[in-house]
Amino acid sequence: MSTTQSDGIEATLRGCRPAEIDPIVVDAADLESTAPGHLRDLKAELSARGYQPATLSVAARFDGGDTLATQREADRLRELVRAASFLGAGRIEVRLDEVADRDATEPALSALAERARREGVELVRVDGGSSAA
Repeated sequence: MSTTQSDGIEATLRGCRPAEIDPIVVDAADLESTAPGHLRDLKAELSARGYQPATLSVAARFDGGDTLATQREADRLRELVRAASFLGAGRIEVRLDEVADRDATEPALSALAERARREGVELVRVDGGSSAA
């Protein structure tokens, strides 16, 4: 590894070339499992068919209204961030379908965004559902 500072992304982009592979969006609901073995097999099969997961899309439901339910959903989403990283997806799209208390979910979503960043995945939030109370 070089100790000199690179030109950043521009140097990498100069060496890029087109690939014969189609980027796809994978819906998290379609994943049979987030176990590493399953994800490894899925990634290999998708690659063999000419596909590269670009985004993992997940519907989030913070509709429980209590701290424990919020924590369970945050844990599920963290597992999916790991799955996105494992699959090589650059993005995880989190659709906020139902949110009981937006103020209570913000810390969990902020922590999730930080986790995604550390995993090398961009978290994109999509507000699309209803808000209770």
